[in-house]
Amino acid sequence: MFNPWPHALSAAVALATLASPALSQAQDLMFNLPAGPLASTLNAIASQSGHIVSLEPSLVQGKQAPAVVGQMPAEQAMQKALAGSGLQLRVTGQGNFSVEPAPDNSAALQLGVTNIVERSTDATTEGSGSYAARAVTIGKGTHTLKEIPQSVTVMTRKQMDDQDIVDLKDAANKTTGLVGAQGVGRGLILSSRGFQIDDWQYDGVPIPRNYYSLGNWATQDLIFFDRMEVLRGASGLLQGTGSPGGAVNLVRKRGQAAPIVTLTGKAGSWDHYGLQLDAGGPLNQAGTVRGRFIADQDDSHSFVDSEWYKTTSLYGALDFDLREDTTLGLAVSQSDGESRSNVRGFPRYAGGKPIDLPRSTYTGAKWNHSDIDVTTLYTDLEHRFNDDWAFKVGAVRMTETNKAKNQRVQSSGNGINADGSGVQYADFVTDMDSTKVALDMNLNGKFEALSMQQEIMVGGNYSKYTSDDKFARTFNNSADTIFDIDHNRPEISYEGLLNSPGGRGTPSKYDIRQKGLYGSWRVKPIDPLTLVLGSRVSWYDYSYQAWRQDATSITADPESTSNENGEVTPFAGIVYDLSREWAVYASYTDVFTPQTERSTSGSVIKPIIGTNYELGLKGELMEGRVNTSLALFRYDQENRATLDMDGGQNCDGWYCSKASGKVRSQGLDAEISGEVLDGLQLFAGYTYNTTKYLKDPDNEGKVFSWWTPKHMLRVWGNYQLGGDWSRVSTGLGFTTQSHTLGYDHVVNVPGYTVWNARVGYQLSSEIELAMNANNLFDKTYYTAAYNQINGNNNYGEPRNVMFSVKYTPEF
Repeated sequence: MFNPWPHALSAAVALATLASPALSQAQDLMFNLPAGPLASTLNAIASQSGHIVSLEPSLVQGKQAPAVVGQMPAEQAMQKALAGSGLQLRVTGQGNFSVEPAPDNSAALQLGVTNIVERSTDATTEGSGSYAARAVTIGKGTHTLKEIPQSVTVMTRKQMDDQDIVDLKDAANKTTGLVGAQGVGRGLILSSRGFQIDDWQYDGVPIPRNYYSLGNWATQDLIFFDRMEVLRGASGLLQGTGSPGGAVNLVRKRGQAAPIVTLTGKAGSWDHYGLQLDAGGPLNQAGTVRGRFIADQDDSHSFVDSEWYKTTSLYGALDFDLREDTTLGLAVSQSDGESRSNVRGFPRYAGGKPIDLPRSTYTGAKWNHSDIDVTTLYTDLEHRFNDDWAFKVGAVRMTETNKAKNQRVQSSGNGINADGSGVQYADFVTDMDSTKVALDMNLNGKFEALSMQQEIMVGGNYSKYTSDDKFARTFNNSADTIFDIDHNRPEISYEGLLNSPGGRGTPSKYDIRQKGLYGSWRVKPIDPLTLVLGSRVSWYDYSYQAWRQDATSITADPESTSNENGEVTPFAGIVYDLSREWAVYASYTDVFTPQTERSTSGSVIKPIIGTNYELGLKGELMEGRVNTSLALFRYDQENRATLDMDGGQNCDGWYCSKASGKVRSQGLDAEISGEVLDGLQLFAGYTYNTTKYLKDPDNEGKVFSWWTPKHMLRVWGNYQLGGDWSRVSTGLGFTTQSHTLGYDHVVNVPGYTVWNARVGYQLSSEIELAMNANNLFDKTYYTAAYNQINGNNNYGEPRNVMFSVKYTPEF
């Protein structure tokens, strides 16, 4: 039975005994309910107004309600929620409400009975108005968070909007256990539990996302997506090779059953302006064809002199109900981002002390320019055999071009001298072009056998990454000082750098292919106990070919290859329900990472093997309005490549390698999200994480992941006021973390605490005003990156504000 928030209607019954229904009916109330599941909206209106609502649960199953915003009587709010649903409102003689089919329908209705509707397991967060996700799809199929024996976090659309989160790097740095480190320019390095996550999922389809011949350039807007699902811990069952730190799944927006149009305008610090149109809904009378269109333009300067950014994003989606049990989805997104930016931050003084430069200092040239163009095609087909069995296939194709020319400043030696001398200008031109293609299909089914509830999932996926990259660079020592940087040096080009003294070009090609078969089995031998067993078999082929190019010649380097066949990745988990709300769990899984280094025998050394253990407690409280979790984890990674100093320099003129290194990541995660008090949506996540080299000839005993803080705490709350202030909402939160290290283990990057706030005002039922303020106390700090003495130290943003106006017309 479909039923969001089972006891909301029961609470309405209790309230109705204390207040006159007739009085409640006549009284105008302030409603601020976003578009969402019809059952949830009806429950919310009933709870707020103190009415009893009688309905047959099947009538509202799968139906959506438009936004209900403004000051109005409860009856009018109910009528507005039911618009276009094929249902009608009836007011009983006692002043209570019942919902029944419109006259042309014939479904049965039980009058005089308050039916309790089960909580929805729909994973969509758009329109829910909540920071607590009902369910996730990252593990294939749809499950509640409590059913998954690993740490899972969901950043909902409501939380993204409240915190004005528009890109993946910002979202990562406001999520439990994730670090969105600074890549090149606007680029992103995503990591969890000390390990990079370079394969990202789109609607559950994993693709290689951050492989470039030079640096980490990946960017990702979030305006196309309903939510961000994060699984922390080894994720080999989901995507084969990949990060032991976890997996990230971005789930896109789709056309809803009810029409909605939102126009948002923004204006903020540093001449930051934006305009977004988001429109969608049914495209035919039956609602079997639904569409979505998003257009976004975002232009901004920066706290850094001469920097600017322009991003144009477009998205279109169609969903077709081919039959009652079969849905086809098609979509395309396109993002074009241009910028002039500092591509590598500041150097430091010799010894690691930071240079006291203003945060506005620009180190590039006037001709610095980057253009990243990403076009993505999405398609999926889902067939539901019945309520228990479903088949789904999804595919993603992403093309990306990255063209840039940049001047960056670094030290010519090991740090800048005390007088500011020792500057080196590094000139780079990049021209990178890549195509990613991925396919995933799976079958999910539930059944009962041997008096036990069971669920199976079987599937397979395939991905291919190919690229055609080239870059050229020169390094030029200069008599300039770090306090007097030359922004007007001659403009550069690829051919010009090849003809420069010491100039060199590097054309290159990637070809990375992976396929795998996976499956899992869930069984309940006794009612409170669930056992989960799974496995994956993977095949992996990797090739990287590079050439050295100068003005007169081009020479091929040795090809780097790696092949793995039939690599098995096991998974085992157990979930024990202590009560309806609480469950304990434990899990074990492996993950493998191929390596390209070669041994003295000439063969590629065996893959890195990691073993992940996790023990935790999860809660779904207050009828699912609040999610909580606590987890202890340990991950041991073995077979890491280390130099074989006893084997001679027989590998391209250098030492070969052996699989002998070992590292460990361990710690604790704790999280709470959802409506912890009436009107208060809260997200709070704490992570304690240590990483260490257990066996390494050079680094044994040292910190392994230099940009992973030992302590991270992310908190944000948004409160909807009541009474005469019901049009006002306020938000407040902070991010705090302990220190990190530089790439060379010499630089110490101090920890920091940054506070953010928000004020929102519902001007009318159609217009919402908001102001977001970031870094309230103007904290000066450095962000996580490949921080080094000779460069790549980036300031975090100073205090800034963003004003927004959101217009949602009524239909």
